[in-house]
Amino acid sequence: MTTRYDIVIIGSGAGGATLAQRLAPTGKSILILERGEHLPREAENWSPKSVFIERRYRTKDHWYDKHGHPFIPNTHYWVGGNTTFYGAALMRMRARDFTEVQHAGGVSPAWPISLADLAPYYAEAEALWQVHGHRGDDPTENGDEPPYVYPAVEHDPGVAALKGHWELQGWRPFSLPLGVKLDQAHPVTSTCIKCKTCGGYPCLLRAKSDARTLAIEPLLAIPNVTILPGRRVVRLETDASGRTVTDIVCETAQGEERWSGDIVALAAGAAPTAVVLLASANAAHPNGLANGSDQVGRNYMFHNSTAMVSLTAAHQSVTFPKTLAVNDFYFGDPAEGYDFPMGHIQLLEYMSGQTLEGQVEDWLPPALVPDELAGAAAERMLSMLVISEDLPMPDNRVMVAADGRITLDYTFGNLEGHERLVKKLKASLDGFVDHAHPISQHHFQFDSLLPLYGTAHQCGTTRFGTDPATSVLDVNCKAHELDNLYVVDTSFFCSANAINPTLTVVANAMRVGDHLIERMGAKAV
Repeated sequence: MTTRYDIVIIGSGAGGATLAQRLAPTGKSILILERGEHLPREAENWSPKSVFIERRYRTKDHWYDKHGHPFIPNTHYWVGGNTTFYGAALMRMRARDFTEVQHAGGVSPAWPISLADLAPYYAEAEALWQVHGHRGDDPTENGDEPPYVYPAVEHDPGVAALKGHWELQGWRPFSLPLGVKLDQAHPVTSTCIKCKTCGGYPCLLRAKSDARTLAIEPLLAIPNVTILPGRRVVRLETDASGRTVTDIVCETAQGEERWSGDIVALAAGAAPTAVVLLASANAAHPNGLANGSDQVGRNYMFHNSTAMVSLTAAHQSVTFPKTLAVNDFYFGDPAEGYDFPMGHIQLLEYMSGQTLEGQVEDWLPPALVPDELAGAAAERMLSMLVISEDLPMPDNRVMVAADGRITLDYTFGNLEGHERLVKKLKASLDGFVDHAHPISQHHFQFDSLLPLYGTAHQCGTTRFGTDPATSVLDVNCKAHELDNLYVVDTSFFCSANAINPTLTVVANAMRVGDHLIERMGAKAV
């Protein structure tokens, strides 16, 4: 087997898989190195106990917080990356998200590109990832977006009732854009069945729009693309000048392997990508590869997120609740005289009793939650997620020791707008009554700011920009200090905005792919 390729991509999640998919038609030889294995299709894929209590698919790695305490990050290393387990919410960044925005807790910096630069790629990504939605209902839309190719997922009765309740308060709830392979007109033959095991689970039916099914699996039969699982990249080596990556060093079950490529693209995830670069320090890059700016690993962000659960007096007529969202307060609450961004609200997936146990085990061990109680609670829950922007702070950073120990030094910030939105959501649920019967006339909520181990939506550790003194990557996501190194995961983000980052990662990987096609003088074959 050859060890040299035209392009080597490290990581097979949304960014890496999309880049490979974009470049494959050129006929260039492409190698994808993935630390995880192919996820088995098995009954445990849909088992709440296996997924949430036993955490069968979650990494066993330990990271450390700023106090030296170990924790297991909520991340998954499998072919296809974390999108295999995500909730499939796929939204565009807003035009204002690309600009400098003042928050109560500081400044969200401008990106070196605009919405116009990503707009055609967003449209392409929405079609490829089968995003179901409806234009014109979200008050933060630009107004010139093309219609969704796929219609919005219909609301279950309990969710439709909540939508009406919010509308009576003057809110403008809208259909949450979801990437699912759903044919609502032909439910008998639809791949997606709107089951209770979507977000957090791998889909046994392969009905979720994820990198595994939409990008990686179609590449398996293409002769110029090689996918090698079980390869954990530990460092990149360069020539003496430090301008070119010459070797990609992997750990495998069989020992060390070395690979090389004319172009190397990192897409391992915001924290792992930073770890690889920091661990690749050499004489030309003493502080870590591409780290002359001292920005590698810094500006780590992962959203301020609060999960809220409303328990109602009656059972809910809801099996697929994650179809509704609210952006009325995304950039503030003028009616209340609050002019700083607050964030986004969306309904969460259906929670079984064991899902609930897994979510609360940090303060209540699962063994102490009776199945009957947990099951009853699950039948009466509407769960919601409040997402607010986490601002980039240089001291919020990923660090790696000589022995490979990973430390995430992080302090929560910019919480004022987030806390206001949580309170507003709580207040909005008062008096929520279905006119047919009361589904939540008497309810209570428990809410919790998701802790450090909830590392979903991590981003920002190798941000892009025009100034090599303050950024790691240029506008095309190429490292300023190297000629053949790119980054196409969430590391490139300058700011976190307040939505799921996946659609932006896919759109940007398409954009970078087109840049590379032009750079290589390649054409589709």
